[in-house]
Amino acid sequence: MAVEEGSSTPAASDKPAVLIIGGLGYTGRFLAKYIHDNSLASEIRLVDKHLPELAWLAPEFNHVCTRERFVQADASREQSFPRIFDRPNGNEFDFVFNCGGETRFSQEDEVYKLRTYGLSMAMGKEAARRKVKCFIESSTGMVYKPDSVPRKETDKTKPWSKLAKWKLQAEEDLAKIEGLNLLVFRTSHVYGPYTSKFLGTALCMARVYQSLGKEMKWLWKEDLRTNTVHVEDVVRALWTGADWFIKAPRTSPQTFNLSDHGNTSQGHMATLMHDIFNIGTGFHGTLISTFARMNLDHVVDEVNDETLDPWAELQNKAGISNTTPLTTFMEKELLSNIDLSLDGSAFEQETGFTYQHEKLTKEEVEKVIESYKAMGWWP
Repeated sequence: MAVEEGSSTPAASDKPAVLIIGGLGYTGRFLAKYIHDNSLASEIRLVDKHLPELAWLAPEFNHVCTRERFVQADASREQSFPRIFDRPNGNEFDFVFNCGGETRFSQEDEVYKLRTYGLSMAMGKEAARRKVKCFIESSTGMVYKPDSVPRKETDKTKPWSKLAKWKLQAEEDLAKIEGLNLLVFRTSHVYGPYTSKFLGTALCMARVYQSLGKEMKWLWKEDLRTNTVHVEDVVRALWTGADWFIKAPRTSPQTFNLSDHGNTSQGHMATLMHDIFNIGTGFHGTLISTFARMNLDHVVDEVNDETLDPWAELQNKAGISNTTPLTTFMEKELLSNIDLSLDGSAFEQETGFTYQHEKLTKEEVEKVIESYKAMGWWP
């Protein structure tokens, strides 16, 4: 629809200029697409260590993740700052979204210290120095002391993964940077099209058990919380939050949880896998779960031994010769008997935000599988 002259629609130059660190990562690419497709920014710059050609980008991201918008750089290194932050017009970016850092679990502390904590601190200090209007830090809900009752932003923290330990350290130290306008989001398991993480792993495992004609069994109990949030809701929330932050004077930092209304649990996941793959699903008894608690390394190795080769065979049979981001490999930290349970309502109440993907449904999961098929990843 054409906009008449003199109307109140902001001119392109009045819109915020946006910098996305980790712009080719899972959340980063969806954020860039959302901002671009809705014409929310005067400029979008994507910074990533990886090249677009190596990022498994689906075709719908090609129009936004272009070479013109892209800067390849290690954002944790000070010598990269001018290339990352400097703009031809001499102005500063208004919003800096930090969606970067190490996303794999079960890595050494040094990896997270460098790639996650180091990155956040480097970007935060530079954003404060350049008086960026809002610095948005994407964190994790794994920072809370676990409980099946959904955790609120004011609840005690006790990180239960190494990644979360360094994310929380970054949150705390970013909050100490003078002049940093800090907004933090702690998310539950993020899912959506092309996801290779939590849900992606479960889907690959279910496909293997389907091919082997075996029952898919979970450790621990049905009501163990594995809360979820759709990536499209996450990126809408990141933008809504940044916009809200600059609309009025705010104390810094502001911290919010992001989690859908479904309160996803292992039992819910098991039902979905049963309904989609038509396989038996169940839960190991107390005896095996007790053994697993004492011997988690051994159990994780056994699970991986059982699924990795059949997954490779399925791919070979389907003629999938290229590497894909999908794997059945189960991380020890994700197999722990720990609830990821978040209350995401504070952000809704504060900003009027609503979740468009209210819970993880069979339809949502089938859309994820369709996205894999479209990319030629799914056997």
